[in-house]
Amino acid sequence: MKVKIVEFIEGAKNAEGVAVIIDVFRAFSVGCYAYDSGAVRIIATQSIEEAFDLKTKYINSVLIGERDERKIEGFDLGNSPTEILKTDLRGKTIIHTTTAGTSGLVNASKAERIITGSLVNADAVVRYIKSIYPDQVTLVAMGYRAAISSEEDLLCARIIRAGLNNEKYSYEKEISDLITSSGKRFFNPDNLDFSPPTDFFLCTMINKFNFILKGEKRVDGSVDLMRIDI
Repeated sequence: MKVKIVEFIEGAKNAEGVAVIIDVFRAFSVGCYAYDSGAVRIIATQSIEEAFDLKTKYINSVLIGERDERKIEGFDLGNSPTEILKTDLRGKTIIHTTTAGTSGLVNASKAERIITGSLVNADAVVRYIKSIYPDQVTLVAMGYRAAISSEEDLLCARIIRAGLNNEKYSYEKEISDLITSSGKRFFNPDNLDFSPPTDFFLCTMINKFNFILKGEKRVDGSVDLMRIDI
């Protein structure tokens, strides 16, 4: 099994084999919390317009997403696991669009399989990939706004790579250090309304969930994210 780490939209476009699209802060942490909170379906889209269009087609659907980290006007929730935990999502279809994570999913056109990656289910990702044992795995760290390398996504990629290679990796300090690097924005009082401190802790709860989110391309260009328990 060959494992490589790439970044951003370009990395997603060129990902081969099993593509793991990684967005720790916060898209694919949100996806895991949404399913754990009772959602029955997640549809990932690239554009706001597509999200609004899908909303008209699915009864009992909820719009979740962000631009510039803030909740999109007209959406039900922002891209925040804290908001997810405060909302009854039982039986809901989630329509999700973000700057980095969902765009990575939509652009992974060369990959044979697509799954998401985050710290909250990193070990489940490893176990799933090992169960199918592909020749190639591409770990795509989407980064901050899909343009700037982010410590949390690259850390998640290294943790998954180590697991796939059966290597020990002491990640505890690196996770705690995120609070003074890429995670410090969650502790800025100016961001409290859309990016609260609890989001940091919820997104860094390593291996909280024993399931993965597997992507299936739709004819409309968006991606169905299905929960697979491991």
